[in-house]
Amino acid sequence: MSTAVLRDMRDAGNAGPVRFSVLPPLALYVHLPWCVRKCPYCDFNSHERGGPLPEAEYLQALNRDLEGSLPSVWGRRIQSIFIGGGTPSLFSAAAIDELLAHIRARLTVEPDAEITLEANPGTVEAARFRGYRDAGVNRLSVGVQSFNDAMLKALGRIHSAKEARRAIEMALSIFDDVNIDLMYGLPGQALEQARADVEEGVRFGTAHFSAYQLTIEPNTVFFSQPPKLPEHDACADMQLLVEETLAQAGFEHYEISAFARAGRRCRHNLNYWEFGDYLGIGAGAHGKLSFADRVTRHERVKPPREYLASALAVENRVIPARELPFEFMLNALRLVEGFKPGLYGERTGLPATTIETGLRAAEMKGLIGRNEKHIQPTTRGRRFLNDLVGLFLPPQE
Repeated sequence: MSTAVLRDMRDAGNAGPVRFSVLPPLALYVHLPWCVRKCPYCDFNSHERGGPLPEAEYLQALNRDLEGSLPSVWGRRIQSIFIGGGTPSLFSAAAIDELLAHIRARLTVEPDAEITLEANPGTVEAARFRGYRDAGVNRLSVGVQSFNDAMLKALGRIHSAKEARRAIEMALSIFDDVNIDLMYGLPGQALEQARADVEEGVRFGTAHFSAYQLTIEPNTVFFSQPPKLPEHDACADMQLLVEETLAQAGFEHYEISAFARAGRRCRHNLNYWEFGDYLGIGAGAHGKLSFADRVTRHERVKPPREYLASALAVENRVIPARELPFEFMLNALRLVEGFKPGLYGERTGLPATTIETGLRAAEMKGLIGRNEKHIQPTTRGRRFLNDLVGLFLPPQE
């Protein structure tokens, strides 16, 4: 390895100090951790409801959490709000209304802010959709996963395909902006079944699709009792099928698993991928906040019972400057169009020289293309994303 390359690697590893002239955009994530039944593939911080939801108590805890966080975000404006879970649609419309009112009373929320709520199909939840809209939610993300009852059963989902269709139809009658979550590579799934799922989803005419391959994660039922999944090549064929079908239907493929009609990309998720800031409140919520001279991450305590007892139980850490190149690339290289070169400095507070070695190596391997206006992963780079982002890991000390 040349002396110049070794010097570049050393300089990247010692990146710093961080300096921001303008802080990144700020979003808010709110975690509602309960669900009716935990899916066997789910590794999120979700907990089965063991009785009536403690709505009032949890809202109070969220309020304390938010108020305790205000000094860290004082004077900044909220661009988007995402209410995730768990199954947020288990909460009443009145609870969501109270939550958003409390947020607006303490933070400056942009008038056109995107406000998303995740919902699972089911007659009880779907009947609340209009109440969520009246509360200020303007985007609904419906966790369908499949329109095939056998596939839903294999996934441990509690809703039927009929309920999924009804929930989407109701959502579209109330919301202008609706996302459908689909999964492929499911236990026993054939290519034609994956095709039927995506084609049926397209027929509803929603503005956005999220399409994920099922992966087996640690600390899940599927990890300890793995189902038989399609082979790697079959899953790759399904991924290509999803991308081609949605492209033919007029969707832009803008992130590895995200597809949108023109002008309808998810602004909240784009903020994650462009390494913007986000405050996370709620049990197990994560966040990232920038200050004039540092970038930090925070995490709330996970068990709902502990969170209810002390909403301020939080772990904060400063991200070492040497780790910021990898953290930025881990997000930004998920975008099909990549990013403008200037974005790196804007979002990390570091000079562009701290990623030059990795960019040159990625170019040599055919994993990225770049010019003075854009840096983006190639098709090969998207297929081997772990190899690509690994080029930006800090050298071991």
